[in-house]
Amino acid sequence: MTPRVIAHLDMDAFYASVELLRHPELAGRPVVIGGGRAHRPVERVDPATGAITRTFATLKGYTGRGVVTTATYEARALGVHSAMGMMKAAALAPDAVVLPVDFDAYRHCSRLFKAAVRAIAPQIEDRGIDEIYIDLTDVCAPQRAAAGTTGEATEAVRALAQSIKDAVRSATGLSCSIGIAPNKLLAKIASDLDKPDGLTVIGDGDLERRIWPLPARRINGIGPKSAARLAEMQIHSIGELAHADRDVLVARFGRAQGEWMHDAAHGRDARAVVTHSEPRSISRETTFERDLSATRDRDALSRIFTGLCDGVSDDLRRKGYAGRTIGVKLRYDNFVTVTRDRTIAAPTQDAATIRRAAGSCLKRIALERRIRLLGVRVGGLIPADAVANFVSETTPMPVTPSLFDTVAGTNL
Repeated sequence: MTPRVIAHLDMDAFYASVELLRHPELAGRPVVIGGGRAHRPVERVDPATGAITRTFATLKGYTGRGVVTTATYEARALGVHSAMGMMKAAALAPDAVVLPVDFDAYRHCSRLFKAAVRAIAPQIEDRGIDEIYIDLTDVCAPQRAAAGTTGEATEAVRALAQSIKDAVRSATGLSCSIGIAPNKLLAKIASDLDKPDGLTVIGDGDLERRIWPLPARRINGIGPKSAARLAEMQIHSIGELAHADRDVLVARFGRAQGEWMHDAAHGRDARAVVTHSEPRSISRETTFERDLSATRDRDALSRIFTGLCDGVSDDLRRKGYAGRTIGVKLRYDNFVTVTRDRTIAAPTQDAATIRRAAGSCLKRIALERRIRLLGVRVGGLIPADAVANFVSETTPMPVTPSLFDTVAGTNL
């Protein structure tokens, strides 16, 4: 059986890198992505020369509950990381530039880099906006067959990976890191070893030399709680996990997880690269800079709600799906999260229909408390071109004049 050659490609600090393309004057500076519209750069045109200059906001004095989406490597060196609260980031890096997220720009670059990779190696598993798995087994088979030694075969694989990196940079202007291994588990670990702009090949002997010294948490699937339980067993590294007794792991974590941990530490992973899978749902959500009241902030909530519905509609059209199950997600100021959904008569991509159904879901949620987060979701997806053949037994949803919700006698 021909050994598999699996690559994991991860774009380097993706959102931040896209922003640096647009604002090259920020190269080399700590930059944090996660601000709101108030943090957009201010452009000024010199009336005499016509030259454009930009003024950027910094984290100094930041107040609010925003969360860091990503940061440049310069900001990461100061302790800032994804999912960190912006106020904590401000304490660590007050002079870091802060920019708002621009998902339209990020999705555009995502499509460009994936198209560039597919032109070279079409067997791709899409894992999100900034990462993919690539099955290179068939693509590099001729070069590996012609190689006289293992070293020559490795160099042939490395050359192919470099051509993919070059294609991504040519298409987007961005760098990526690629890890290559016999399976997905090791390839994902490898892609993070030499960031940014890395190219790492895991071959014979590299499991013990490069993987085993790493913390156990570097295995995708071992989270903080599992890592803490392993630490209680004096297991800190992947190598220590590999040498642990399988039966002891099973007794502590259960058969499925215990056996998986032991296999993963030994670099065993039989998962195939899945080139096509149907999404279960498409959603958008936003966390507010401040808690909003369903009465006092009615207009702002209505605009945000409409924007979320429009965004989900756009995503459905772009990806070629329609859905019947419309839902909302709401998080109160006390962090309690509630969801509601309903199934409509026929799958839809229409923003107004999504808004009506989502609005009816909101009527089943108490809105007395202030709101921290709002989201809209469409599930029960089918390909859009199959909608005409869909037969429903669901009673059609009545059209109501309420577009958001009614609380305390106020139409939102």
